[in-house]
Amino acid sequence: MSSNLNGDISEVKFLTVAEVASVMRVSKMTVYRLLHSGELPAVRVGRSFRVSESDVNEYLKGSFFQTG
Repeated sequence: MSSNLNGDISEVKFLTVAEVASVMRVSKMTVYRLLHSGELPAVRVGRSFRVSESDVNEYLKGSFFQTG
């Protein structure tokens, strides 16, 4: 996880796949594809995934491109 390299995750806000999909305005399947391809880092909790809010923000910042 890029936000806390020292291992302290007490201040990290984790989002569910549904919450990530809502923030990114994409389907849950798109989020699952990003997770399984490794483009979006996540933590597995049982059978579900949790994604840190900062990793979502970093992914979105890195996805911008110029048009025109």
